[in-house]
Amino acid sequence: MSTFILAFGFFLTMVLAMAVGYLVQRKTIAGSCGGLGALGIAKACDCPEPCDRKKSRMEKEEAREKKLNEWKQNQIL
Repeated sequence: MSTFILAFGFFLTMVLAMAVGYLVQRKTIAGSCGGLGALGIAKACDCPEPCDRKKSRMEKEEAREKKLNEWKQNQIL
């Protein structure tokens, strides 16, 4: 049982140290490989036409942008 407690304490200490290091450095967490951009791929899906979920998301973004522009035109200040 003491081995378990020591191992748990060690891992807890390491996680705490990483959290403090993250807070002190204020750096964003990034992968080491650079993601798909490093391979020259612009997007994860190379489909010629977006899927239904993507289409609905794009429609929502367009509607939001339209409402925002309308609001800016009618803004008093």
